[in-house]
Amino acid sequence: MNIGMILDATFPPDPRVENEAISLIAAGHKVFLFCLKYDANQSDEIINGIQVKRFISNKLEYKLSALAYTIPLYSFLMKKKIVRFLQSTKIDVLHIHDIKIAEAVFWANNQYKLPVILDLHDNLPEVMKLYPHLQKFPGKYVISPKKWKEKESVFIKKADKVITVSPHFINSLQQRIPSENKYVLVPNTIRKAFFEEYMVDNSIIEKYRNHFVMLYLGDTHIRRGLQTAIASIPKLKDAIPNIKLVIVGKNTTDSILKSQVAALGIEDFVDFEGWQNVNLFQSYIISSAICISPLHRNLQHDVAYANKIFQYMSFGKPLLVSDATAQKELIEKVNSGLVHQEKNVDDFTNQFLKLYHDENLRQTLGKNGQDFVRNEFSWEQTSKNLVHLYETIGH
Repeated sequence: MNIGMILDATFPPDPRVENEAISLIAAGHKVFLFCLKYDANQSDEIINGIQVKRFISNKLEYKLSALAYTIPLYSFLMKKKIVRFLQSTKIDVLHIHDIKIAEAVFWANNQYKLPVILDLHDNLPEVMKLYPHLQKFPGKYVISPKKWKEKESVFIKKADKVITVSPHFINSLQQRIPSENKYVLVPNTIRKAFFEEYMVDNSIIEKYRNHFVMLYLGDTHIRRGLQTAIASIPKLKDAIPNIKLVIVGKNTTDSILKSQVAALGIEDFVDFEGWQNVNLFQSYIISSAICISPLHRNLQHDVAYANKIFQYMSFGKPLLVSDATAQKELIEKVNSGLVHQEKNVDDFTNQFLKLYHDENLRQTLGKNGQDFVRNEFSWEQTSKNLVHLYETIGH
């Protein structure tokens, strides 16, 4: 089967898109990926078997994408590119990655009538409410998450199948738009290669050899809860003189975190490593003692898993996570870490100290998580639903 994946971004990197495509290729399908480019000299290519077809875009189109469901100009411009993509390939089924480009795909598909799979990476209308530019003028008045939610419902009803990333996400969709067998669970998990095929960066190991490292990997937006971890350091450093909070990632809101560190006078105990190559993640995890995911609770975080928790667990590290529903239930079920109340600095601090003072507990929790990811919850296991979906689509 020729699968046409539609992504309204550059490629690479997008681990979920790549993982899905590679699994489908391994199952005998051909995958053609529609994506964007901002450099006219960048050409089409084959990456890990994925036939990447790049279509030129620009800053104006990028800005218009935020207004996709305020005015239809973005969808109109994307539709023309998608039609060209469909004309140049013999696609049997369309696979849309997230809702921003969905309307354009449905418009383009009017003349082709291909089966459509809608892949919801995130609860996007809820995530949008947290974007900084939607808190202030003009975004607050021209971009409506409510309208995006209404559009999401329309697209779900139109799609033949809808892929989501957690059981909680499926439950929330079932309550809004009940369907017998439309929803398919394909969680964000990590490929075995992440913990089987990697190089250790000795400079990172050496840098943190004498520290008790609290590690955070990934997007550092305020809603990810790092202010809670930072606020715990003044108390933790008295109990753990060699503690080091290591933050690997970045966001436009980092200035707020850095100001907080400066105000508390704890610069010596917090390292902002910025965004690093994914190939270095394993070395940071190996260097750590306890790994954290202190997410704020909201309608997105309560239904989705952050990939970082599986990366942490795959190397046998104990976790400290907030009580955002999906991650709390998973961590408690697997018994791979402790849970703190979101935004509660005292609770975070106490749970961290509990782990610090009990090495056996850390080892037990770490081993439980490692066994779970390596034996049950790697991408090779969880992608079976995706492969099965493509075996049955159109039958």
